[in-house]
Amino acid sequence: MATLSVRLLGPLAIIRDGAPVTLPASRKLRALFAYLALAPHPVGRSRLCELLWDVPNDPRGELRWCLSKLRGALDTPDRRRVSTQGDTVALDLSDCLVDALEISRAVAQGIGTLDVERRRALAGLFAGDLLDGLELERSPLFNSWLIAQRRRFHSCHAAILEQLVASLPVEGDEAVAHLDKWVELAPFDGRAHAALLASLARRGEIGAAEQHLASAERLFHSEGLDFAPLRQAWRTIRDQRANASLAARPACLSPAWPLISSPGDAGPVEPSHASLAVMPFAEESGARGGLADGFTHDIITRLAKLRDFFVIARGSVFALAEKTIAPEEAGRKLDVDYVATGTVRSTAGRLIVSVELIEVRTARIVWAETFERRPDDIFAVLDDIGDSIVSSISAEIETVERNRAMLKAPNSLNAWEAYHRGLWHMYRFTQAENEQARNFFASAVQLDPTFARAYAGLSFTHWQAAFQRWSDRDRESALAFESAGHSLLVDDHNPAAHWAMGRALWLRGEQDGSLCELQRAVDLSPNFALGHYALSFVHSQSGDPQAAISSSDHSRHLSPFDPLLFGMLGARAMSHVRLGQFEEAAEWALKAAARPNAHTIILAIAAHCLALAGRLDEARGFAAAIRKTLPDYRADDFIGTFRFEPDAEALFRQGARRIGLG
Repeated sequence: MATLSVRLLGPLAIIRDGAPVTLPASRKLRALFAYLALAPHPVGRSRLCELLWDVPNDPRGELRWCLSKLRGALDTPDRRRVSTQGDTVALDLSDCLVDALEISRAVAQGIGTLDVERRRALAGLFAGDLLDGLELERSPLFNSWLIAQRRRFHSCHAAILEQLVASLPVEGDEAVAHLDKWVELAPFDGRAHAALLASLARRGEIGAAEQHLASAERLFHSEGLDFAPLRQAWRTIRDQRANASLAARPACLSPAWPLISSPGDAGPVEPSHASLAVMPFAEESGARGGLADGFTHDIITRLAKLRDFFVIARGSVFALAEKTIAPEEAGRKLDVDYVATGTVRSTAGRLIVSVELIEVRTARIVWAETFERRPDDIFAVLDDIGDSIVSSISAEIETVERNRAMLKAPNSLNAWEAYHRGLWHMYRFTQAENEQARNFFASAVQLDPTFARAYAGLSFTHWQAAFQRWSDRDRESALAFESAGHSLLVDDHNPAAHWAMGRALWLRGEQDGSLCELQRAVDLSPNFALGHYALSFVHSQSGDPQAAISSSDHSRHLSPFDPLLFGMLGARAMSHVRLGQFEEAAEWALKAAARPNAHTIILAIAAHCLALAGRLDEARGFAAAIRKTLPDYRADDFIGTFRFEPDAEALFRQGARRIGLG
């Protein structure tokens, strides 16, 4: 089979078996090819006509002509590249080397995970701007798409160069060339300038560094940007050089642009929390002050109430949005780690909201989703979509930060990273992993005594040790209560602090106080999924079982992939038992037990619920699985774990007797 490669970064070129493929001279045909090459899914003909033809006499006829010419140029007897199905068009380049797609895949994988040769190869793919010279007259939608794609690949190029510089000998000519290119691509990125200044200083070119600093200062001031951090970075470089203690190379510098210090130094000061800017959502009409602006304000407010990370205030993002700059550039100007952006449009009786979460440093889209609803009650619909967006953004940032922290040496973590490293271990739900989590949370609060969520995490590990009876329950309950108290003292408006206290009070048998604290958590932040789950957990045993079901459903709606999903499902199962709905209880318990991190107590819920539903073979299977690790496990162990009302306790004991756990 003939081999095909496509160059989109630079002038468009298609190569088959080493020879260029000749395309017709039509610029719109080339634009069509490029758009289809980058499209992740088949594209509707109407969309393509709208994109490329500004109300011609016969747009579909022109599209058919372009597609026939593409087939003639690309298809071979053994491979059809251009395919149509229904009203959609797709281009199959799955076995081809497409430079832009190679870059996109590498960025999605994580440039930091690649070796130096791979980074070098990726940098070499950039032969110019995306589709250099292919702007179209009278096709504004295509040109807008092209501008956005060029910005995205500029950011990808800069991110690759940053990582490549970090892995090369800093004094070498190759590193200097990449640094120059990085600064050219990202002229307002302080990390790029700081890395170049450090390189020049190491090479003894102090005069050149001073000239570059003066030029950069004029550039920053022309855009109204704060130059003080870069000036301070240069002072640090000079001081380190004077003391002959420069580090070997300037690896990926933090957003505040500190330099990598020598092993004996205390290390760079890094931000204590991740930061996020939610750019104003765009409305289809382009008008400001309408539905999209109000929706954006609501998203910002909800995210800020979670207190998971720093959220840039509404005034700053709306002022910056007036300059109509790309999200990645806005993120750099605001000096944040993540940017969320989206659109709101109405069509054919449907409300469609699309949103993306972008990691600024790598220009990687870490999450994207489109929500489509019938706007029967526009405010209720936006509220529902807002719930999903806020919870998803929070969960995705937590996942990215957690995974990044796992790649760092434990003794190099700051408080924020230690906290996320603790979360990674905490969600494994084993005794050994719980101990690891406790150590990382303890490290986080030692590094930052004002870190409320780290105290809440520490409380969770003590709560888990008491709940699972991994150590003395009374002692661990007291420590869970103490850590939750520290969390509240640090930040009484943090929903996680009240969540931790509510759970600790449940351990102490103080149900009323527990429900009060948990209600306070969700009042502070209605999008705090764990607060709703904890309410479900407490109500499922001795409160209102219908309220437990409602809270369970809401917590899963807010966080459908939560690490504690097994608990949300298990609480619903126990609620159905109390309502006498044993078959429903069994089904929900099976879903809980099927979660990959479900622990023994969840398996026990499944065993008891299945037994009450009369599904004894399945129930005995779970009982046998439990006794492989806990040979003496009995109904008393299960009952003692929870705080059931007498009627519920009697039901679960009845189930236990049916399968030999009584």
